[in-house]
Amino acid sequence: MNTITKTATYTKVDVASVVRRFKTDLFMIADSTGAITQDEAAAYAHDVEELAQNGYLHKVDLTLLSYGVEQRALCYTVDTDAGSLTSSRPGGVLWPRLPSPYLRIVLFYTAEYDDDAREAMRSRLHNSWSPTSADTSHSTLNSSGGRDYSSNAYGFQRKDWT
Repeated sequence: MNTITKTATYTKVDVASVVRRFKTDLFMIADSTGAITQDEAAAYAHDVEELAQNGYLHKVDLTLLSYGVEQRALCYTVDTDAGSLTSSRPGGVLWPRLPSPYLRIVLFYTAEYDDDAREAMRSRLHNSWSPTSADTSHSTLNSSGGRDYSSNAYGFQRKDWT
């Protein structure tokens, strides 16, 4: 009988490095679309980093809407065994400035983010996150590639839609 053991190792520094690339994307989106301010982008990025640092983040979905219609989207899925990913530079997100822009940000949590964890994190988050029934399948858009952001065994796999 053969046994294989695989260990994935990353630190808070690795998580911070990966989230910094996400934050750069978010700032570029804020600048190009005008849908959110830089301060709002910083607050959202802070929350993503806090949740990721504590192992509570599963994925982040960003969708640009104009008059309620999806125009662009990104989905960042956490990978805690990202050793095989090739890390990319942030970018490719100079989205158009549209009328009536709205940037929808949906967070998906790990199973460990239970009621006790929510209560413990409440004072550490800058935004008040609430449940949503938003459709994040992006079925009205076309998949247009993506990028991987990684540091050691921690990473975000980004998928893009246009």
